[in-house]
Amino acid sequence: MSKILETHSLVLLQHTATHSFTGFAATHCNAQQHTATHCNSLQLTATQCHSLQHTATHCNTHCTTLQHTAKHCNTLQHTAKHCNTLQQQAIRQEMNTLHHAATHCNTLQHTTTHCNTLQHTATIDFTAGNGGGSSCYRSRGR
Repeated sequence: MSKILETHSLVLLQHTATHSFTGFAATHCNAQQHTATHCNSLQLTATQCHSLQHTATHCNTHCTTLQHTAKHCNTLQHTAKHCNTLQQQAIRQEMNTLHHAATHCNTLQHTTTHCNTLQHTATIDFTAGNGGGSSCYRSRGR
């Protein structure tokens, strides 16, 4: 009976050892699977971080471009205002010049009219037999 007991004890120990090893191996496998899942999650997070960094760089580039464009627009607006001011000044100067020229023309026209009147008067005096001179000329002492 001791042989049977020994064999039975040996089978029981082997079964217990196998069961214990299987539980250990299962626990170990589960831990490895958990670690692998965690590693995959970390890799995915790293990929997403890289993508976000790339997007942030892209956004910074666009922001810099927009700031440059805004400065350029401000410069153009300033230049446009300056051009408008210069244009208004030129128009005022041109108007003053035209006004001065018109005044000068009016003076010349008035003088021309006066000369024509004097010529007409001289012609009348000459044809009337006053000796070719105007009565104004004779009245000054001649």
